[in-house]
Amino acid sequence: MTIEQPKNPLHGVTLEQVVTELADHYGWETLGYRISINCFVNDPSVKSSLKFLRKTQWARDKVERLYVSTFFERI
Repeated sequence: MTIEQPKNPLHGVTLEQVVTELADHYGWETLGYRISINCFVNDPSVKSSLKFLRKTQWARDKVERLYVSTFFERI
């Protein structure tokens, strides 16, 4: 059974897409400044970021909030 989530901007978006789009939009340096976690600051890559974010819910929440505020909450 699938549940529709029409108002959830993250529905259907993978964590890899989120990290890639944020890194492309901000660059790793600015992303590391906005969310101070080692996977964005020290030798950043999509692969290392995904590994960390899949294990660490508080960091994933911050990344997802930044993604939504950057790409979906435009005035």
